[in-house]
Amino acid sequence: MKSLSRLDIKLRCRTVFISDVHLGFPGCSADYLLHFLDSMQCDTLYLVGDIIDFWYMKRRRFWPDSHGAVVRKLLELAANGTRVIFVPGNHDEAVRPLAGISLGLFEIHQNIIHKTADGQQFLVLHGDEFDSVVRCAPWLAWLGCVAYSGLLTLNRINNIVRRRFGRGYWSLAAFIKHKVKNAVQYISSFEEAVVREASKHGVDGVICGHIHRAEISQMGPLLYMNCGDWVESCTALLERNDGRMELLQWSDQAICLKVQGDREQPQLPEGLAA
Repeated sequence: MKSLSRLDIKLRCRTVFISDVHLGFPGCSADYLLHFLDSMQCDTLYLVGDIIDFWYMKRRRFWPDSHGAVVRKLLELAANGTRVIFVPGNHDEAVRPLAGISLGLFEIHQNIIHKTADGQQFLVLHGDEFDSVVRCAPWLAWLGCVAYSGLLTLNRINNIVRRRFGRGYWSLAAFIKHKVKNAVQYISSFEEAVVREASKHGVDGVICGHIHRAEISQMGPLLYMNCGDWVESCTALLERNDGRMELLQWSDQAICLKVQGDREQPQLPEGLAA
């Protein structure tokens, strides 16, 4: 397995979607994200919510140099011609009143329809409005955020130990979430609600974030895609130049997790060259 410092590839694609970065939160994998942004070229970059974690920063000030470096890189990409579209989430909802305008080099939208190179149309939104806990019990969502922070502290310790034994990155938090029955049911209900909303817009599918679970799956006539996050899974959703969608994990190595319509084993995605 290649270490992050030795991963020397250049990613070229039409569009990149990232969500749930949580800058300002100790669990953010800012170093991996910065390396990804340095290694990619795209025409359009979508920031699909929870890019900055204002929830956490209200409780405690946390802003290391690596988090500032990510913001500077996003500004650099925008200044150099990349169209950057920001769709705020619940953790950066303070930006939502600015939807519909441009803030400096960034466009801000509550939601937006993205058209791919091959003519597919996808509704892009963060997705928290379809989370019954966030919508109906904000205090419970806040409590869950505190508990999640503790779990991610264990996750960081776990990966420090793994690296000392030559093992690659692995998310304890994601493993627990995918094994707990109530969490699995919650994820399924969320996905179904988001797809129902997309069907009202007459599109081919939906691109969202929020639940920190990267996915590309066909749900009836619509394609459901979740960008994942840069806390647990370090994933991004990419649009190839031919319009097909691809899910990439970028941590100790670059792995293609899924490609739209493919049933192949994970591999390095198109556009990556040593």
